[in-house]
Amino acid sequence: MALSLLKSFLNPSRKCLATKHCKTLSNLIWSQYGNLHNPMYDPEPFQVLYRVISVESFTTEVVKPVKQDISSNRTRPFITFVLGGPGSGKGTQCEKIVETFGFTHLSAGDLLRKEISSNSENGSTILDIIKEGKIVPSEITVKLIQRAIQSSESYKFLIDGFPRSDENRIAFERVIGMEPEVVLFFDCPEEEMVKRVLSRNQGRVDDNIETIKKRLKVFAGSNLPVINYYSGKGKLRKIDAVGTVDEIFEKVHPIFAAYKGAAS
Repeated sequence: MALSLLKSFLNPSRKCLATKHCKTLSNLIWSQYGNLHNPMYDPEPFQVLYRVISVESFTTEVVKPVKQDISSNRTRPFITFVLGGPGSGKGTQCEKIVETFGFTHLSAGDLLRKEISSNSENGSTILDIIKEGKIVPSEITVKLIQRAIQSSESYKFLIDGFPRSDENRIAFERVIGMEPEVVLFFDCPEEEMVKRVLSRNQGRVDDNIETIKKRLKVFAGSNLPVINYYSGKGKLRKIDAVGTVDEIFEKVHPIFAAYKGAAS
């Protein structure tokens, strides 16, 4: 019925649509938008009508499409979770993936720090939580990730260091409304990670053997359920993270090259 109605409005004799119909029809187009992915569906009337409404001066009001959840956008976000303990080299590999495949790199930690430095009410709340020695609620972090995705012109994202726990994972899927396409896990021996963290010069006061091992223990305990979950769903890609940067990237490259949405 909606399709017949739209075809009738495309009749040249009805070009001068009443102002009140423009917004209604625009919303109708977008409410039918999900059908565009159906190969049996004819999208042409919707596309033509949207161009007519957008270009012709039927009204002084700017007709804007109804805002969609990010899981229903024209180009579905290609999301990759990047997991690995401190010193696993995941940050360096993210840089290589961005350079080679054009992904946008989102670090959960960076997003939290950026929000705190913005002096927003939300940032103050996050700072207070951290000062109290508590863990920032999953929903707060996920909403920062969601905002970064929605405000980006990209559709390919590396989400670095998230989810750190099963609770994070569940919150992400609930708020974002979708799962990642790929989960990269940089598997590196503890001795190698300790050596790398101690050798890097980042001025971190917690980069000593005792605190590093504690961080690794926390990582292993909280990330294992996430790794097992995505392994069971066939989404986990385990990377042997021992070797030079280029040697490790040689193992990463084929994973993204195999995905049409990631390599384009």
